[in-house]
Amino acid sequence: MSKVNLEIPEVAIREVRLGSITGFQGSAKELVDCARCGKLKDKSRSFSQCLGCSTSIAACTTVLIQDAAVISHGPVGCSSCLHEYEFTYRVNAALREVKNPTQRKIYSTNLEEKDTIYGGIKKLESAIREVYKRANPKAIFIITTCAAGIIGDDVESVANVAQEELGIPVAAIFCEGFRSKMWTTGFDAGYHGIARKIIKKAEKKRNIINVVNFWGSDIFGKWFREFGYEPNYITPYATIDSLEHSSEAVATVQACATLGSYLGAALEQEFGVPEIKNSPPYGIAQTDRWFRELGTLIGKEKEVEEFLEKQKEKYMPQIEELREKLKGKTAYVTAGASHGHSLLGLLQELGMEATGAAIFHHDPVYDNEELDSDTLQHVVKDYGDVKNYNVCNKQEFELVNVLNRVKPDILFARHGGMTLWGAKFGIPSLLIGDEHFGMGYEGLINYGKRILETLENDEFVKNLEKHSLNPYTKWWLDQEPYTFLGGAK
Repeated sequence: MSKVNLEIPEVAIREVRLGSITGFQGSAKELVDCARCGKLKDKSRSFSQCLGCSTSIAACTTVLIQDAAVISHGPVGCSSCLHEYEFTYRVNAALREVKNPTQRKIYSTNLEEKDTIYGGIKKLESAIREVYKRANPKAIFIITTCAAGIIGDDVESVANVAQEELGIPVAAIFCEGFRSKMWTTGFDAGYHGIARKIIKKAEKKRNIINVVNFWGSDIFGKWFREFGYEPNYITPYATIDSLEHSSEAVATVQACATLGSYLGAALEQEFGVPEIKNSPPYGIAQTDRWFRELGTLIGKEKEVEEFLEKQKEKYMPQIEELREKLKGKTAYVTAGASHGHSLLGLLQELGMEATGAAIFHHDPVYDNEELDSDTLQHVVKDYGDVKNYNVCNKQEFELVNVLNRVKPDILFARHGGMTLWGAKFGIPSLLIGDEHFGMGYEGLINYGKRILETLENDEFVKNLEKHSLNPYTKWWLDQEPYTFLGGAK
């Protein structure tokens, strides 16, 4: 049964659709085995420090579209987190070689106490017309917040009426923070709205390949041109026109299965665009598998083999040199699910030892229901088990406790704010926001060099350890890291 249904306005949450969890402690192999035998159960926490919000995650899929506008339907405070994307958009534009990045168009209906009593529909209707008048967008996305969901505003009907009136797509995206414990459900909600209201049925095929990603550098452009194709990036720096015609692509690839699982399946099931099922190209084994599947999809198997051979000749000597320098070094990873798995594989490919990981959630299956898409099982199969494997929804108190115990040589972090905890313990910590930085053979060299630089320049974190105050007391650090994580596996 298909997990994608574009006939309904709200996407099914990951707990229901995929059986996703946010609580687990054990090893990576144990988690893979639990997921495969159908016995995986979420563990609940008797104490929780913080949670991510699906609203800001849904915004990630829509705010970065160049000619669209986004309305946050809720209190003005709920839109405050969306403005970070203006900075992100402009800083990363150079990586994508976007010469004239447009200004983000973010608005709020500013629901107040009286609106929670009488309803916010009138404010929303007025806001849509005002945004259309001010910004002249090619599409408008309405992101729902907890307040709008609690009072039961009929956002879908308002969006449909406005679409008829204005003659542009107006998409309601249902992503209230209380809807799901999985902040990643926000990705699905955003892409559900795009697939329902923006993407059109293909009239022809073009030499483009869809890339579902966050914002990284243009490595796919360099790769695809080797085979006569261009990347169609979704959604950072996309336009409504490029999204409408994404159904004309010959394939869809993802930088991170956590981000693109739903949209990749939707493009294949509803629009006939085949999705590369293999994990993203991090590390030699996975890079080879990924390119070979791409070659099969586009009918360029011979060209792909020649390309891979050239990559090996060019980069393997440098990779071997880096392996020799990094052999025996230990690392701990904290990141979102799929990209965290990629980092685990990447560091072990460089000869390092993974002493553990704090991964924000786990999807036992993906929307395409293919085993090849399971990024964690590839890591276990290619490089062996990972001990101290923790699934946690950004519970920093657990991360601090584990770091104090395992004392890795380096901490890998995908998200800002996490490297602070490694630094407080004198652990060199590496944060890289460009998710394409580690892809392919050259990605191993990129990371290897950056890791060596980080390890060799540890004076700052060593001094910080001596003088920083740790808010977590000896009482907590002496306890087991997962004291508040209960329930059966």
